[in-house]
Amino acid sequence: MEIRQDRRYGETHEWYTVEDDVITVGVTEQGQEMLGDVVFADLPDVGQAVSEGAPCATLESVKAASDVLCPVDGEVLEINEALEDSPELINDDPLDEGWILKIRMEGEPADWMSPDEYGRMLEATD
Repeated sequence: MEIRQDRRYGETHEWYTVEDDVITVGVTEQGQEMLGDVVFADLPDVGQAVSEGAPCATLESVKAASDVLCPVDGEVLEINEALEDSPELINDDPLDEGWILKIRMEGEPADWMSPDEYGRMLEATD
């Protein structure tokens, strides 16, 4: 399982990266494995306000629907439009092509887990 050093990780298996005032959000490899085959991604509208700790997208799989939690207050700047026709990108490449949305941050993002902390959390649940 790949845990990249350039990200922060949430307890519910989301990841984020920050570049300037834009935060990119996705789901970890562990998260997509737990979901199973993703069949639909319910994404917010560009320009929509999002709130730290609240759902900012919903992923539906053959097993269940799962909310993607937002790490920051802000405005949706971009969504991964490829997910509309190919939601399986989340399963195929969750760390790159399967990113979910980009948000223009208002303030600082939540202090999610470091890569090492996330790795320890995964080990503790094995």
